[in-house]
Amino acid sequence: MTTVTFEKDGHGSYKGFTCFGHAGFAKKRFGKTEPDILCAAISALTANVINGLSEIAGEKLTVTENEETGFIRCIFESELKESSVLLVDSYVLSLSEYAKQYSKNLTVNFKEV
Repeated sequence: MTTVTFEKDGHGSYKGFTCFGHAGFAKKRFGKTEPDILCAAISALTANVINGLSEIAGEKLTVTENEETGFIRCIFESELKESSVLLVDSYVLSLSEYAKQYSKNLTVNFKEV
């Protein structure tokens, strides 16, 4: 199960997010385990939003990760620009749609900080 928790302040501004765990969606077929396409999709979306925020939008981020456990923590060091908020909103939307389809493998949460 992958859990993604978005942190927002009392005014609704994003402060960061944590992604933890492996989706566990891979299926066994013909004696082999297929690649976990859900985990790959979550990873691609997560890498995309971090790279977009950092490299394109120029946001200052603190990123901590552990590939083995599927842990990524991304803290926004300042208030996000409007364009950056759109990137994060798009990430939230995509993950939320996946969570509707794969509720046993992905959970999206929000936490006030």
